[in-house]
Amino acid sequence: METHPKGTHARLLLSSVFGPYAQDDEFGSRSINPMELYHNQVTRAQGSFSLRMFHRSWGIMMIQANISAPCTVLDFPTREGFARELTHNHYDIVGISSIIVNVSKVTEMCRMVRELSPHSTIVIGGHATAIPGIENMIDADHIVRGEGIAWMRRYLGADEHAPIRHPAIVSGLNTRIMGLRLPERKGGTAATIIPSVGCPMGCNFCTTSAFFGGKGKFVNFYESGDELFDVMCQLESQLKVQSFFVMDENFLLHRPRAMRLLERMKEAGKSWELSVFASANAIRKYTMQELVELGVTWLWMGLESPKSNYSKLHGADTRQLTRELREHGIRVQGSTIIGLEHHTPENIQAEIEYAIAHQTDFHQFMLYTPVPGTPLYKEMAEQGRMLEGIDLADVHGQFKFNFRHAAISRDDSKRFLDWAFWRDFERNGPSLYRMTETMLQGWKRYKEYPDPRVRERFAREMTKVRTGYNAALWAMERQFRKVNRSMSEQIHLLRQEVNREFGIAARVTSRLLGPVLLWTTRREEKRLAAGKTYEPPTIIDRTNWASA
Repeated sequence: METHPKGTHARLLLSSVFGPYAQDDEFGSRSINPMELYHNQVTRAQGSFSLRMFHRSWGIMMIQANISAPCTVLDFPTREGFARELTHNHYDIVGISSIIVNVSKVTEMCRMVRELSPHSTIVIGGHATAIPGIENMIDADHIVRGEGIAWMRRYLGADEHAPIRHPAIVSGLNTRIMGLRLPERKGGTAATIIPSVGCPMGCNFCTTSAFFGGKGKFVNFYESGDELFDVMCQLESQLKVQSFFVMDENFLLHRPRAMRLLERMKEAGKSWELSVFASANAIRKYTMQELVELGVTWLWMGLESPKSNYSKLHGADTRQLTRELREHGIRVQGSTIIGLEHHTPENIQAEIEYAIAHQTDFHQFMLYTPVPGTPLYKEMAEQGRMLEGIDLADVHGQFKFNFRHAAISRDDSKRFLDWAFWRDFERNGPSLYRMTETMLQGWKRYKEYPDPRVRERFAREMTKVRTGYNAALWAMERQFRKVNRSMSEQIHLLRQEVNREFGIAARVTSRLLGPVLLWTTRREEKRLAAGKTYEPPTIIDRTNWASA
């Protein structure tokens, strides 16, 4: 591979694709597919109770932190803002990161670079590079598949094996729920830490696994619990956080690393909170006490049908596991695929009911989708089952099938998906209510636990429960009275439980703040009914710029 002529003196612009994102436009944006992970894929049927936030483009942030060249990260630009950055600054390299649905925006951005900054070398990365024939769709000089830090270091003539420096990443921004935007104080939002990329499980539909090499393949940035602990201490100091969103597709699968991290946390008295991803079989390698002492407070777990053949579920009673996790104060985010090969119009309702019966705190539903680059896509293409004329902007698992299913039509796929979200909300209520229930269960079990780190963490969580969360319960109880009396009564019982546990302070807070939240909730419902959408702010970060 040739290096750039200017090496580490080259000036870089690393950009995500331009917005807006939550509206239909000529460049492939879709109102059904906003730049909000939770609202898009998890809580989308929950109306004003939907958890809404934006997440930065962590990949280009990681690359920026690991090169010495002058570099600008341009996140969530407008089309005009991207053009302005190209014309107001000289860039030797322009890198664009994109997922598959936004490939039309990549095409336009490449055209803009050729016009406005013709001397720049164009580098394309991200999942969009998995599209067959991408080289013929866009005008780029380099297409980078897989892990990008090592590639960019090689291209700049730097040491690709140098230790990974982790940037200070706040996990979410512009968080909204019940019509309110939550304050963004330092330490109030978890830090994101990325121990590895890829997933060794290799589910046939998984774009992440396929993108980083497939089944059994992953790239560890931090091999040991000691390395991970040191990075977390660094982020704790920089961002003043005690909670971490661990962006690792199956964090608990690497038990020696996790257990060494726990040892270091105990030695240092760290009362940290960890939000992690893990498969059911990996979770069962730990006792509940180990998970609690490790600080696992939120866990994303695949809950595919028991009739599926995915190894991550083998031998696992996921309903019992979910119940047990929640009883120990661990919020569970379930993830279920709609439209697996064995699904039919006759059995899919029962399959959805089975998933909903897990009573997770959050539940993601996604259509079985052959995404370019995955084994499933290759299989469907070889069988001649891929539908023609489907815009890549609609291949995201939240709309309709892009292949011929054996028993379910394309239009019915959307109907079943929408029903799954609606049914989960109807039966289990708002995720904020479920979270409160889980947190209270954990507090009751562990408030007198021998490990002071654990007691401290649950006490910290209860500050939220007896104040803002209890006020939210007051508002939810009243909002549901006319539309779902049973759910209103369940919320009432939980609120009474909180009041008994925390006394007059909890009662007073709910009475004072509850009416305010009820008003903002109803105001938000009206806004959403009128078509209100949300967009992330443009963010510009420059590093090594003084030397430029």
